[in-house]
Amino acid sequence: MTLSEDARTLWETATALARAAAAVSPPKHPLPPLLFFTDPTRTPRPWETAARLPAGAGVVFRPFGATDALETGRRLRAATQAAGVRLLVGLDADLAERIGADGVHLPERALSAAYALSGRRPDWLLTGAVHSLEAAKAARDLDALVLSPVFPAGGASADKKALGIEGFTATAALAACPVYALGGISAGNVADLIGSGACGVAGVDALQTAFRP
Repeated sequence: MTLSEDARTLWETATALARAAAAVSPPKHPLPPLLFFTDPTRTPRPWETAARLPAGAGVVFRPFGATDALETGRRLRAATQAAGVRLLVGLDADLAERIGADGVHLPERALSAAYALSGRRPDWLLTGAVHSLEAAKAARDLDALVLSPVFPAGGASADKKALGIEGFTATAALAACPVYALGGISAGNVADLIGSGACGVAGVDALQTAFRP
């Protein structure tokens, strides 16, 4: 599959970040360098993007209570398995079990669930969302954190103040586990993350656009 210039830039930078982070602190489970976050409104056909991601990337399926969550989850599972991409489900561990996902992504409000999940499914990849230094320092029993927003972003992060590269770097340095960068990241600014300590890149709109069919 031929990648667009933007897709290549995002993937190559993300993998460089992942290698640098792993050299400093090897993760418990191998981490996807790139995470595509779904959204029922902004990514209505997420399996199409998932199918075009490079092998080794990851998808975080956030159903947000959608009535077609099981159907969409199964389509995503089929697409990610065919592409060699890992699949995490946002919050809903039961749905993750039903579709045979590779792990769970917890919102900040539910990070305390990581302890039980890590004991119940030690094979799962567990990630959690954080938006502040305090939350990043307090998080436990996770393979990685997803810190946002790095740059001004849309969606759920639209009303949150951007951390900036300096803020992200300072927070990542004090976190208890590897940290992904999320929020306003594009092919045009992803290189700014080099040297920040990010273990990879996460995104919604930028990845859907870069890896569109």
